[in-house]
Amino acid sequence: MPEPKAMSLRFPDPEQRRAIEAAAREAGVSMQEYILSAAYERATAIEAKFLQAFQDSMSRSGDAFAEEPAVCDPSPEWRSAEESARSSVERTEPGRAA
Repeated sequence: MPEPKAMSLRFPDPEQRRAIEAAAREAGVSMQEYILSAAYERATAIEAKFLQAFQDSMSRSGDAFAEEPAVCDPSPEWRSAEESARSSVERTEPGRAA
């Protein structure tokens, strides 16, 4: 099996490269390792946020199914809570590696 190739570390913005180099140097790791660990941390943070929102939704849904079987239409408060939860999940912060 051939050896894996190194990650291409080209940055169109020289200031961004310098900032990442400095952060990697301060952390005592290579730029590649720094970038990969930052990407991993960002992905796991997004996953944790998604899983928390999913658990919250399941909790609300479970409460809805515990209601009387004849109650099919959620209250305005319930709809507002669901809409608020959806918008909080859909809001994303711009990610940054450094």
